[in-house]
Amino acid sequence: MAAARLHYIGPVPDTPTSLRSDLLPQPFAGWFGERGWSPRPHQLDLIEKAQAGRSALLIAPTGAGKTLAGFLPSLISLARRNRGRNAKAREGPHTLYISPLKALAVDIARNLATPIAEMDLAITIETRTGDTPQNRRRRQKENPPDILLTTAEQVALLISQGDAARFFSELEVVIVDELHALVTSKRGDLLSLGLARLRQHAPGLRTVGLSATVAHPQDLCAYLVGQGQPDIARADLIEVTGGAKPDITILKSDARVPWSGHMTRWALGDIYALIKAHRTSLVFVNTRSQAEMLFHELWRINEDTLPIALHHGSLDTAQRRKVEAAMAQNRLRAVVCTSTLDLGIDWGDVDLVIHVGAPKGASRLAQRIGRSNHRMDEPSKAVLVPSNRFEVLECQAALDGSYLGHQDTPPIRDGGLDVLAQHVLGMAVAAPFDAVALYDEIVSAYPYRALDWETFERVVDFVATGGYALRAYERYAKIRRRKDGLWRMSHPSIAQQYRLNIGTIVEVPYLTVRLVSKRGKSPARGGRVLGQVEEYFVNTLAPGDTFLFSGEVLRLEGVRDNEVLVTRSKTNEPKIPYYGGSKFPLTTYLAAGVRAMLADPEARAMLPAQVREWIDLQGERSRLPTRTELLVETFPRGKRHYLVAYPFEGRLAHQTLGMLITRRLERMGLHPIGYIASDYALAVWGLGDYTAAFAGPERTMADLFCEDLLGDDLDEWLAQSILMKRTFRACAEIAQLIERRHPGKEKTGRQVTVSTDLVYDVLRSHEPDHILLRATWSDAATGLLDIRRLGDMLARVKSHIVHQPLTRISPLAVPIMLEIGKEIVHGEASEALLQEAADLLVSEAMGSAAGSAAESAGGSAARGSEAGSEGMGSESVGSEVAG
Repeated sequence: MAAARLHYIGPVPDTPTSLRSDLLPQPFAGWFGERGWSPRPHQLDLIEKAQAGRSALLIAPTGAGKTLAGFLPSLISLARRNRGRNAKAREGPHTLYISPLKALAVDIARNLATPIAEMDLAITIETRTGDTPQNRRRRQKENPPDILLTTAEQVALLISQGDAARFFSELEVVIVDELHALVTSKRGDLLSLGLARLRQHAPGLRTVGLSATVAHPQDLCAYLVGQGQPDIARADLIEVTGGAKPDITILKSDARVPWSGHMTRWALGDIYALIKAHRTSLVFVNTRSQAEMLFHELWRINEDTLPIALHHGSLDTAQRRKVEAAMAQNRLRAVVCTSTLDLGIDWGDVDLVIHVGAPKGASRLAQRIGRSNHRMDEPSKAVLVPSNRFEVLECQAALDGSYLGHQDTPPIRDGGLDVLAQHVLGMAVAAPFDAVALYDEIVSAYPYRALDWETFERVVDFVATGGYALRAYERYAKIRRRKDGLWRMSHPSIAQQYRLNIGTIVEVPYLTVRLVSKRGKSPARGGRVLGQVEEYFVNTLAPGDTFLFSGEVLRLEGVRDNEVLVTRSKTNEPKIPYYGGSKFPLTTYLAAGVRAMLADPEARAMLPAQVREWIDLQGERSRLPTRTELLVETFPRGKRHYLVAYPFEGRLAHQTLGMLITRRLERMGLHPIGYIASDYALAVWGLGDYTAAFAGPERTMADLFCEDLLGDDLDEWLAQSILMKRTFRACAEIAQLIERRHPGKEKTGRQVTVSTDLVYDVLRSHEPDHILLRATWSDAATGLLDIRRLGDMLARVKSHIVHQPLTRISPLAVPIMLEIGKEIVHGEASEALLQEAADLLVSEAMGSAAGSAAESAGGSAARGSEAGSEGMGSESVGSEVAG
């Protein structure tokens, strides 16, 4: 059954609103009138939907009043209900608001407080996130607010409580903000299961989804309601189009765009000038490492002492809240931030978004630039600052996509079995459950609508025993079946362990960073917590080393328990922490856009002169791939032979392709030494002559890049792959087979890794069809290995592989070649060496022995370590390192 659809083209006339003014009672109508406002038609539509008991999805551009539209029906209902109400305590909240970000929940609470206070409404509103203190959480259970703003993880925690049925008995509506950001991940799987349980506790429950960027709206409409009910197969769709077109430009600078690198130091002066020229700027970056570096460098050149702040997920909660409050009060000129401020944050005085680095997706770009001029009828303004030459192409493709209205958010995936296992355990924690009833509830959740009974039984068996290969170990027995057939917890301690390990966000292990004072030879105890840093990064440091964190240069004094003890340092040569899981893959849409641009002379004419000349020279020295071709270049350099391919399918797919290609080359006797992958290209180097080996007719590049790479080659590699073990570890933690946190103690990352690696080896040997191995393979297809996308690429280029033999490096190969053998080093001597190596490569590619020729063809490599910084990941397949 299709969703009912209301479609508006903006700007919206006032006449329909006036005819429906009866929908807006006092004091709401007066509040709008006092400000000279009229409610927008979609805001009134949601009131009508609420009165009819209908669920709805509202898709509207930034600044269209989505948030107010979502809450208006609840505010009206609560104002009527609470007027003159007796002092009878509420059992639970009337409205549950779910946000993908803690910062967004806090921001919404702050913004809602204003109209509630101005209309003198007797309505209470509170937030509950992972940062909420325990005493406040207890008070919220005893004296619940009318409106509770929370996250998907907190919903899972609340429904696992024994009194969940009572607490949610008065719940009337769930509002899910930025719905598109939740539904395509495992957090969306967890939330869908939570919504299914909430519908059991509150049978008349309505759901409202809010979103600005949606590629598959009908899927989202289905996600919002329980499946298996023919009369309400989907929520109603209200879609608002129009609004001012965004004003997006790519930075125009006199500085030379680097060939390689991801830190964007070349544009620091331009970024600072943009901040000075605007009231308030959000400076978005793609990684926390970039955020730390850029913030540090901006303050180094901040001659005007502009108030510039830093915001990312590893900083201490108090520091993040301080930045958010200062931004809301217009006390900052700029905030350097990551995805923590992507969604919905409403700071009306932000007049510029600076996006440093390529956005990696058209939808992500639209979301981020929407933080600027957060009003529907005013254009959002953004400047894209590419880090290197390939990113110029990507930024242009994203800009074109934004103006054309393209959305590249992925479709909703099938629900994860590891998430399902966690939910099954949570339901046993809440109360003993009947398997058949729980199955019927679970398949009403959209991501699990196709779950078969046999798989569900295996998931329950896994929670009860760990599976066939692990059932002899008592610690894996989390639930037991009672004589009456109901499943219950095997021990009361399971409940606490479950709640400590709830959620689907699995990151590399963290240690707390604490700023201490130095007394004698030993650091003092106590001191301010700055945030958290990866355990992996700390393991690379020795006492006395310095690193950049929380915008400061810190000196490592030591590690005590799970805390990194640091003091302030004055050195200017710090290391930058490594942050796992913080790089976005290039979307399929943008990859296609870059390929199309390379093949289209008219599209290339839009590029900066130095980039356009670089690409034109590629056409002269080698060739440019068409939209459907896979270009593979081979050439000698020094004592090595190189193979460079340009699939433009993203770093994850390229890394997997590199490992499979090098294994096949090894079997061919061509002695590969290593490979390196970026978002755009893959380079393999070795001792064998790749040009001669694939000259045909006996063997061609089609034999190397064929679809059967994903057969035996893939299976053989996955058997020992570290990446596969990392994927399994994440699934094992989500399914709570391996628990990171225990009451009073926490396992180190190494302990968790050792545990999961042992279990992985046991299961592969003795139970290869284990439910967690199925979950791992499913994740590998779209996650760290991106096997599904790689398979699509190999099918696409079949019969379209072009082998271009060369006598020297091509211009297009320079960026990926600069990444080979790189190390992040500091100091003038090392910068000079990097510059010398870059100039040599450029001179070879441009066909000149002099650096001046390279300059005329588009400039030498970026100054300093930019030429070889932040490689996209390489993996050696031999003991030799290419020079």
